Amino acid sequence: MRLGVLDVGSNTIHLQVMDAHLGARPTPATNYKVELRLTEYLDSSGAISPEGISLLHKAIGESVAHAHENATDEILAFATSAIRDATNGTKIIAEISEKHGIELEILDGDSEATMTFLAVRRWLGWSAGKLLVLDIGGGSLEIASGVDENPEATLSLPLGAARLTREFLSGDPYSSKSIKAVQKYVEEMLIKSLPRALKSHDANHFVATSKTFRTLARITANWYGDNPKYLEKESLEKAIPRLAEMTDKTRAELPGVSASRARQIVAGAVVAYSVMDNLDVTEIEICPWALREGIVLRRLDWLAD
Repeated sequence: MRLGVLDVGSNTIHLQVMDAHLGARPTPATNYKVELRLTEYLDSSGAISPEGISLLHKAIGESVAHAHENATDEILAFATSAIRDATNGTKIIAEISEKHGIELEILDGDSEATMTFLAVRRWLGWSAGKLLVLDIGGGSLEIASGVDENPEATLSLPLGAARLTREFLSGDPYSSKSIKAVQKYVEEMLIKSLPRALKSHDANHFVATSKTFRTLARITANWYGDNPKYLEKESLEKAIPRLAEMTDKTRAELPGVSASRARQIVAGAVVAYSVMDNLDVTEIEICPWALREGIVLRRLDWLAD
């Protein structure tokens, strides 16, 4: 079976086409990606602007066409925090479903964390023990922990890298005042919001997914000689002021940093460090599977039932 997973995220519209069969690992066949930072098209009321909606329709239309061109049997489409939190999100979902002939599902934060956790568990296996999984997206931060395929505890917070960049960071390079403001905001929200089940976790395997964590691991590996498959909290703490004092153009020249994400990697680093610090995690493993793989795995499980 060939499944297309269409991820309508805060930073990109990303179609991943996978060959997936019961009892086998999903194998990527092709993908199509459009950089579209939807959080930059929010107006003062929290609605996505007409321009943003037009670009969204264009990206989804191209993605659906690519899926059909590659003999995709089914498209599993979902939207995360950018549309989930937009005041006109429900209307946009209805328009997309009607115009493009797909069912675009809005994933709530807990479902997003749960699907990502499933993907990490399948990738690492049962021998990994109790997992603590972190995922930083453009609009939100997801945390999940547990010993089974479904987590025992999940948390979703509006601490995405693109969201925080838009709301707090100014200047090029960023002003020290805005850096301190975003650090204070993230720290206070984590202290206030982390439930006891996560604060007092007894996980023995710490895992991160998402482009933000992968990029930070590449940067710290390049600067401090770390293993790029892991992110060290100590190295991350040293990297934040270095990243903050760079211009967007200079950050875009770093390994793994695209021009489109150069502005938000600082906010991503702040969130990564703060959540690792609050959860007493000194080193975290980077997992290549994340939400899209979790969606496919859940679909295969449903077919098996």
